[in-house]
Amino acid sequence: MWYRLFAAEEREHKKFTAINKEHRNANIKAIFAYSVFFPIVELVMAVSIGLLVWWAAKDANSLTISITEKEKIAGVITSFILCLNLLFRPLRVLADKFNVLQMGMIASERVFKIHDEPDFMPNNGKSSAQHLQGKIEFDNVWFAYSDDNFVLKNISFQINKGETLAIVGHTGSGKTSIISLINRLYQIQKGTIKVDDKNIEDYSLDELRSKIAVVLQDVFLFSGSVLDNVTLHNPSITQKEVEQAAKLIGIHPFIMQLPGGYNYKVMERGATLSLGQRQLLSFVRALLYNPAILILDEATSSVDTESELLIQQAIDKLIAGRTSIIIAHRLSTIQKANKIIVLDKGEIKETGTHQELLAKKGAYYQLHKMQFEKELA
Repeated sequence: MWYRLFAAEEREHKKFTAINKEHRNANIKAIFAYSVFFPIVELVMAVSIGLLVWWAAKDANSLTISITEKEKIAGVITSFILCLNLLFRPLRVLADKFNVLQMGMIASERVFKIHDEPDFMPNNGKSSAQHLQGKIEFDNVWFAYSDDNFVLKNISFQINKGETLAIVGHTGSGKTSIISLINRLYQIQKGTIKVDDKNIEDYSLDELRSKIAVVLQDVFLFSGSVLDNVTLHNPSITQKEVEQAAKLIGIHPFIMQLPGGYNYKVMERGATLSLGQRQLLSFVRALLYNPAILILDEATSSVDTESELLIQQAIDKLIAGRTSIIIAHRLSTIQKANKIIVLDKGEIKETGTHQELLAKKGAYYQLHKMQFEKELA
């Protein structure tokens, strides 16, 4: 086993070395051409001016013309030299512009490649998701982003309406891939995903996604008022509904302390607010759209303990009566979940409640032990 891992690492190292060498050689060639082109242009320009001055001055003293005429000839020569400079200046810049042109061609090639990609996500579903209940079932799901390099392998689980599922595991274990599949951002290779006992592909994409709310770790707030950020300029949502949602989440008193209250102007990415406050605003945003399925992706991973308590209370209110999927590194936030799945390298290693998994003393127990010891330290 260790030999195969070493061989794979060696192949990747050789591949990187070859690409790096090719990049270095291309860079050296570009710098060499750049260093040769500029001196040649400067030399040709200097020689041209020198020959012109020599040709004009060699018989200047022997000419039997007036001083005024000589001054006119000198003016013509000077203007000619200036025009010569204007001619060579674009040539000097040409090399640099050629580099910019090459970079632009490469960038445009990437953009056009994306534009030419066909929309591979089929949207042929006719079933309405307006009355979605939220039952989710994964049945032997296999998924790979490219070729047969599967990041999810034989994933099977079920969440009933109103239940909370927590997914834990190391970075790269496939947690985010699962929630991406529920939103139909990717097409699975094998297996079936069902929502309310119906294949997820039978639903209209727009209607399905309108019933799923995703709260990410990195909350993006736009430059605008608090009201606009939580309603996303949806005219059907009134300020009264926003205030009710904010009171339920517990952020209404804080908003009212801001200058202008709900009309307070938030800077780009919410720079004037703390991470916890931005997270609570994202909960209000999710609650306003009354989703049947709620997905929380690392919602408390980067906040302090005090903010975590506030956010945990808001989560409890937010997930009440909704099918919820929580991805968390902090195991203290998922102890109340109806079911916990432990992922490892795209496979389900353990399933059960918090107490059941601790009693097994398996992968979840080790994660809990390491985190507990780290927090004590």
